[in-house]
Parts: sequence; C-alpha cells; structure tokens
Amino acid sequence: MISTGDLRKGVAIEMDRQLFHVLDFQHLKLGRGSAQVRMRLRNIRTGAVVERTVQAGERWPRVRLEHRPVQFLYEDPPNYVFMDQQSFEQLMLSRDQLGDAVSYVKDGIEFEVLMHDDDPIGVELPITIELRITDTDPSFRGDTAAGGTKPATLETGLVVNVPLFVNVGEMIRVDTRTGTYIERVS
Repeated sequence: MISTGDLRKGVAIEMDRQLFHVLDFQHLKLGRGSAQVRMRLRNIRTGAVVERTVQAGERWPRVRLEHRPVQFLYEDPPNYVFMDQQSFEQLMLSRDQLGDAVSYVKDGIEFEVLMHDDDPIGVELPITIELRITDTDPSFRGDTAAGGTKPATLETGLVVNVPLFVNVGEMIRVDTRTGTYIERVS
C-alpha cells in the first residue's frame, strides 16, 4: 500500500479499479480542516490525464509493472508489432497504448514494454533517441551568427526545432521526454 505521504512522481497506483502514473502532486493545507493532496495522474491504459484531490493519509495499492525489453518490428495498422527480446514472442500495442511514443518508433528501435498481469499496457522510452532529418530548410553561410532555429521533419514524422546549421540527411539526438533537439550526431 502507498499513502499520500509516500507519493513520488512516476509511481504507479491503482485507484477506482484503474491504473495510474503519478505525474505531479501537491500537499495543500487550507485553514481549518484536514490537509489534502492534489494529484495529476495519467491513466496507464488510456493515456488520459486527470486531476484528483484526496484527503491526506488516503492509501492505495501500489502497482508493480514488469519491464520487458522489446524491439519494434513493423506497423500493422492500427497496431504496432514488437518482439520480446527474451521470449521472442510478438506483442501488439495500439496507437493509444503507445501514446507519444509513436513519434519515436522506427525499425529496429529497442524499448521497454510495461506489463501488468501479462498484458502489455505501454512502453517506456529511452531518454534520448537518434533520428535522421528528412526535411528542413537549407542553411546558408553565416546563418549561425544569430543562433536561431528552424523546424525539421524527422524520419518518424516528428517535427523539432533544430539549429540553422543542421541539414537534411544528418542524424540528431532528440530528448524523448520533451521532444526537443539535443545535438547533432556524427
């Protein structure tokens, strides 16, 4: 069991027969009465973000999620097919289960799938991922003096702002938590 005093970002809890990840929480003490905790939660199965306010001291069952390494194989609309690296069985995840991870899925990429009672419920991305630029405006000599950025479309369809000196065909490293450019990869 986990109580409001033990909450941490990223912890998985079961509330109202649904699984949630704690995105953010805040302890509130307003005048008279007992303290409350305001939480932002993401439903693990649907990806929906909800806000809940509960009384301090409330308890919920902690959810144990198993992490299994998987490799992306192919897309079979509307599903994405992954291979479990240990058992070599194939797992299918829907676009809803992947959520924002869809923007980072490319052939051969390795993720960790989150399993609850042998059901795949989502993936955990690596912190950074390397992707190739497929479309961006050309750069011109002297562009970098101002330190500006330009939009670039990556091989997965994700659009990120990159420095002016980056060109089509180059590999860049992207932060999967924020979806931002980190550096050019040689």
